[in-house]
Amino acid sequence: MIFLKSDEEIELLRNCNQIVAKTLAEVAKLIKPGVSTLSLDKRAEEFMRDNGAIPNFLGYGGFPNSICASVNEQVVHGIPSDKVILKEGDIISIDCGVTKDGFNGDSAYTFCVGEVDPEIVNLLRATKASLYKGIEQAYEGRRLGDIGNAIQSYCEERGYSVVREMVGHGVGRKLHESPEVPNYGRKGNGIMLKSGMTIAIEPMINLGTRYLVFEKDGWTTRTSDRKPSAHFEHSVAIRNGKADILSSFEYIEQVLGDKEF
Repeated sequence: MIFLKSDEEIELLRNCNQIVAKTLAEVAKLIKPGVSTLSLDKRAEEFMRDNGAIPNFLGYGGFPNSICASVNEQVVHGIPSDKVILKEGDIISIDCGVTKDGFNGDSAYTFCVGEVDPEIVNLLRATKASLYKGIEQAYEGRRLGDIGNAIQSYCEERGYSVVREMVGHGVGRKLHESPEVPNYGRKGNGIMLKSGMTIAIEPMINLGTRYLVFEKDGWTTRTSDRKPSAHFEHSVAIRNGKADILSSFEYIEQVLGDKEF
């Protein structure tokens, strides 16, 4: 069942997503060579709780941490660890969510660790741009296939591949609600978007093959060819005429300054 949200509920969702956005910015301050992904997780949880929110990933389906930290060829759901130490040239996707006042926020950003190969930076650039291509289609009267097609077309035209097994989702009183929001599809296909729907759009785009391997930890997914993968996510409300982005990359951009990622 798809739950349409009132204006008041959308504002509660926005508040959650703004906390997520600021949490990601706090994590961004720490990302550099020599830092463990577990230290990023600890700072994220501390910041969420200091702002009156609860990390909604922690314990979700048994997930052991407050953020997903996916490095290089890891696509999503990487488990933070004191054994995973960031090094120069890595990329890391941080996926993060909170619950507050009965609603949930969810957003993700992929960061560079020091100087990164330009080919990989271009992957990040295209993935982030494809997110906004999808968001441009997220308004009343469009269909889910329009969102997926916009993302898929943009990335495949540039030689990248789109993950199929992992998709976006509805977000509201639950972290994952209906409908699923694929990053591929055909124009005019799928569920029609209605005002009041709230969804998380999150392209996961690979430098090489689209195929994934699930690691033995039961959570982490990586590319089968071990080439890098990028991931960006916004939570969005469907409105009349345009998408209303509830999350934000503004705080991250303030931390990064002149750096793009």
